[in-house]
Amino acid sequence: MKKDAVLSKIKTEKVVALIRADSPDGLLDCARALAAGGLTSIELTMTTPGAIRMLEKATAELPDFIFGLGTVLDAETARAGILAGAKFIVTPALRPDVITLCRRYSIPVFSGALTPTEVVNAWEAGADAVKIFPAEFFGPAYIKSIKAPLPHIDLVPTGGVNENNVGDFLKAGATATAAGSSLVDSKAFKEKNWAAITAKAKAFAAAAAAVK
Repeated sequence: MKKDAVLSKIKTEKVVALIRADSPDGLLDCARALAAGGLTSIELTMTTPGAIRMLEKATAELPDFIFGLGTVLDAETARAGILAGAKFIVTPALRPDVITLCRRYSIPVFSGALTPTEVVNAWEAGADAVKIFPAEFFGPAYIKSIKAPLPHIDLVPTGGVNENNVGDFLKAGATATAAGSSLVDSKAFKEKNWAAITAKAKAFAAAAAAVK
């Protein structure tokens, strides 16, 4: 899938499911549970043990999904993720070398930032979207404030996004959102309660779809 198609799908679904786990066990079943709820854009974080190996397995077994690699801090990790099949790369902070590497390989990159200065620097460095992180401390109002002078920059708030406020973030001007523990609950993951994760995914998808 080419870069434009990946970005288009993420913008259409409006929610990226962020999986951060203590173990890779059950990750593929979790991805299937999310898909059953309408979410097929999934970010695996480097803080999950064996993340690269799991990414390679996930992209091979579930080719219709869009798997990305998150918590990427350097270009070497970004390249390893791309070679393992990552369709997009996400950083928690502004990492210019990661952005440069992703542009070289024509892979979408979401750069972490918080302040207006960081947002502009990330965009000018070539990020396809700017991940506003952590978003929970300022909420949707902050997204609206950032978009006012910077309407041309795509923002993806991460942190504190849940099924009750995802619509507010989108209405405030977010291009898409990313949700972790509020969507993929650690207890449900450990207990392999995939029905609960599917139900959460459905709630997120419905709330996002309601925003026109």
